[in-house]
Amino acid sequence: MINIIKVRDDHSPIKFQQNSIDSKKFVLCDDMECSWLNASDTFSHKELRSRIEPWLTALFQSEHLSLLAGSGLTHAVHWLAAEKAATGMEAFSLDDFNDQVTLAAKKSSEATGRKEGNLEDQLRVANELLRGLEILNHDKASALKKELEIAMQGFANSILVSENGIATANSEKRENAFNILVTFLMSFASRTGVRDRLNIFTTNYDRLIEAGSELAGIHLLDRFLGNLMPIFRSSRLDLDIHYNPPGIRGEPRYLEGVVRYTKLHGSLDWIQVNKDIRRIGLPFGGLCCTKI
Repeated sequence: MINIIKVRDDHSPIKFQQNSIDSKKFVLCDDMECSWLNASDTFSHKELRSRIEPWLTALFQSEHLSLLAGSGLTHAVHWLAAEKAATGMEAFSLDDFNDQVTLAAKKSSEATGRKEGNLEDQLRVANELLRGLEILNHDKASALKKELEIAMQGFANSILVSENGIATANSEKRENAFNILVTFLMSFASRTGVRDRLNIFTTNYDRLIEAGSELAGIHLLDRFLGNLMPIFRSSRLDLDIHYNPPGIRGEPRYLEGVVRYTKLHGSLDWIQVNKDIRRIGLPFGGLCCTKI
């Protein structure tokens, strides 16, 4: 397995792999140059930590810090807990217009620098096609709409399967997986109140970050207001949590352990009610039918 690291004064990413003689040691890959190692030197986790930890410590306390988390986080935690990969974004097929939708999705993904189209590309293209058919009063519009609803329901269920895989895993392995997740989140979120809030952005639909934050005691400012059925308010960007220190008047301070949280693609527990986006109480890992 090839490992890649780039920290501090490294001018370019450094590739290294496990030493064939000593599995606890690492060596640089062929034709790889490094300012702090000779090409023939072996090194261990100790040398790596001495370079990574000081750099991360300084980075985590920088004035503005944002974290972008994708499906790799979910797959990593799922693998630690269940010893297998989480469900992916498998493509779906349509009875009609399947070839056209697949081709258009592929072209769309290539235009953004990705080789293959995924489920999201298909859904986007199919929804555009559906809107066109509805405008034309095409007789296949209703059938396509039903197929899309089935595809989205299947996608939502696949995300629940991944959550359920973590929630129902062996208790010891699940606890270890969540401990690692909490440590990961706290490394970024442990910022003093005088620093700007950490911003977490995620493209994931699952609630793994929410579950980890709850265990870690992290307050997420996710732009939802209310308790019974929280409603999304995209304009509330500066919403924050303050407290008044004992014996001090008129000087509220920021509460520590607060993070601004943005789910770029939406979430499994978001629903549309008329023109509003609301969040429902869907248990983590709950395998139940839900409409998204």
